[in-house]
Amino acid sequence: MKGNWFSRALLLAVTVFMVFLGGAPAARGETSYVLGVVPQMTATDTFKAWTPFAEALSSQLGVTFKLKVYPTIPVFEEDVLKGGPDFVYMNPYHAVMAKKEYVPLVRDKAGLVGILVARKAGDIKSISDLKGKTLVFPSPNAFAASLYMRALLSEKEKIKFDAKYVKNHQNVYRAVAMKMAPAGGGVQKTLEKEDAALKDQLMVLYKTPSAASHPFAAEKRIPAEFRAKVEEAILRMAKDPKYASLLKGIQLPDPVQANYAKDYAPLQALGLEKFVVMGED
Repeated sequence: MKGNWFSRALLLAVTVFMVFLGGAPAARGETSYVLGVVPQMTATDTFKAWTPFAEALSSQLGVTFKLKVYPTIPVFEEDVLKGGPDFVYMNPYHAVMAKKEYVPLVRDKAGLVGILVARKAGDIKSISDLKGKTLVFPSPNAFAASLYMRALLSEKEKIKFDAKYVKNHQNVYRAVAMKMAPAGGGVQKTLEKEDAALKDQLMVLYKTPSAASHPFAAEKRIPAEFRAKVEEAILRMAKDPKYASLLKGIQLPDPVQANYAKDYAPLQALGLEKFVVMGED
């Protein structure tokens, strides 16, 4: 029973991916644009959260935003690094990796904090208890939940551990709660979206320093004039109470203008490139 939850989640994710994969990059003058979303959650939950936003943004601008959902972060990265989606919601380090392809437009005002969780009723009481253990993470390059967290545990805390990747944040929390792993990486925002029953089983062992949150970005082929209209539309939606729950659902409850030099370029100084792993689920 315990082993089936992951297989079902992956099958569902791949199914949704195949259904919503379509959509070629939009050229100048097009009225249809592809919006890619980094898969922090299952594909089904990502689609559920982002569809209302895509529809609202389409209505605001008189164009169509086609949502593109991915089964894993590596598949997402492969598409983004070749400039696939016209617009994309990506993690902060993806903004660094794809700086030649994408321009950040907006981000949430609140910072992004990575967390390492363990079971409240388990044997792990501090990060020193994790030496030699196998920890779970969403994906190698999930920024605060994995990339930054693994770097801090390895280089700052001097903890030797093995890493196992389980596709998304939801799988991390369930693996820890179901005693399939002693601890795992996530972010505060995704943990807050979980049911109270699951959250009550987990405790936060360790946190990363806060960083600028995920940017909503545009591919550089999109004309600057239209990029500005998209940015303005999102900021305008944030001022209308009827969009509050919609924006909260996509982790953009308080969007502000994003700036690469100020928000994401500093991440290059963290030395995380040695922990980047490409092409591994």
